Amino acid sequence: MISLTDQPFEPGALLTAFSQGRDETGAIATFTGLARAERGATTTLELEAYPGFTEAAIGKIASEAKARFALDDFQIVHRVGAIAPGEPIVFVATAATHRRAAFEACDFLMDYLKSRAPFWKKETGPDGSRWIEPRDQDHADIARWESTKP
Repeated sequence: MISLTDQPFEPGALLTAFSQGRDETGAIATFTGLARAERGATTTLELEAYPGFTEAAIGKIASEAKARFALDDFQIVHRVGAIAPGEPIVFVATAATHRRAAFEACDFLMDYLKSRAPFWKKETGPDGSRWIEPRDQDHADIARWESTKP
């Protein structure tokens, strides 16, 4: 399941719901990303997405993750709109038979979301606003998956 929301969400509640009825799942791995204040430099993080297009792009990589890591299931919830420091931005959960697959799939999905998913990010703070681009480390993180394609 993939959803974009402009409303705050509770990662614990998402995990509880995602975990229900998984009698054959051996592992669930999750990641929750939070908006940072950047030592007072950021008062608001704003994410923009193109409805329909963004979910479809994420869906393609999620399908790849499901096949690549033999996932039982996954869930991705991503905020859009204005986000205050400390609020969750993204929640990713992966369910698999074994822990290594669940961990790696969660990591793989986050690397994609951080560097290639079609979101436009802007930080606003006391000194004004600026658009955010993926860092060199974000590109390096996703590149490692290219070298390990099955």
